[in-house]
Amino acid sequence: MFNDIHASAATAARPKDSLGCLSSQLRQDLELDTGEFKFYRKCTLGSDTSPVTMDGSGRGFLIGVSLQTGHRRRIYSQHRWVTHEFERDCVYVRDFADDYRAELLGGFDFVLIELSRNFVSDACHERGGSGLARIATVAGRKDPVLGHLAQVLALTLNAQSEASPLFIEQLGVTIGTHLLDRYGEASRRSNRNNRGLSALQEARAKEMLLARSQGNVSIEEIASACNLSRSYFIQAFRETTQRTPHQWLLERRIDQARELLKHSNHSLSEIGMACGFSDQSHFTRTFSQLVGMPPGHWRREACR
Repeated sequence: MFNDIHASAATAARPKDSLGCLSSQLRQDLELDTGEFKFYRKCTLGSDTSPVTMDGSGRGFLIGVSLQTGHRRRIYSQHRWVTHEFERDCVYVRDFADDYRAELLGGFDFVLIELSRNFVSDACHERGGSGLARIATVAGRKDPVLGHLAQVLALTLNAQSEASPLFIEQLGVTIGTHLLDRYGEASRRSNRNNRGLSALQEARAKEMLLARSQGNVSIEEIASACNLSRSYFIQAFRETTQRTPHQWLLERRIDQARELLKHSNHSLSEIGMACGFSDQSHFTRTFSQLVGMPPGHWRREACR
């Protein structure tokens, strides 16, 4: 009995991260905080069992997406323990307002997204609802859409210095929108959800996107200038242009790069920097993805 008490006290004394995991058991522990969104990558060192206990708080909602198969989790809910199996692309959703008790059984590799309560409340208002966030608590449910987004997010977390703030913000909004669509309480949708931007809004949004050569303008700034919420602005921009703001901006940068490649003697590095890319590698990679060939090859073909 004494040993059990001693072990429990030792476990409680060991440092834990902001999600209740023992920091000493994490092989990979990455975090990116954008304000209304926090993104995490948590991967364990081994297959030890560890407890997670957290009191309720006003932090918002947490979505965990498993990047691998083999994790199990016992969660205390409705006065009983229930074991959930996590394959790849399986998710859990937590409301931080609720007390949380769980036992993590075996190793895991998770991408996690924390959404602020303000973001969820604003998104509910935009959809014509009451603004009261009601999201189903789930565990071990397969969600291929979140699985795909988690893979993108994992790559982004591993290379944070190369990630565009605009892209990261859009990724958070996309995940939050999917969360409400899939797990949120059904609510009355506003009729304007099927409308795109007005001509004035479209012109203003594109002007603001192009005004920042490095693409650091935020969705919040543009949406505010258009008198829209972020989530609705992204939907309306896509409806109008068939592109997300980030995709549209990348295409404009590549258009500018092609003009410079064809009509100037600047080096690839100089052109990449002039068009808002962080370095030549980033420029070459993006150009190849969108055009189908590297910029140097394209320049030789275009200047024949």
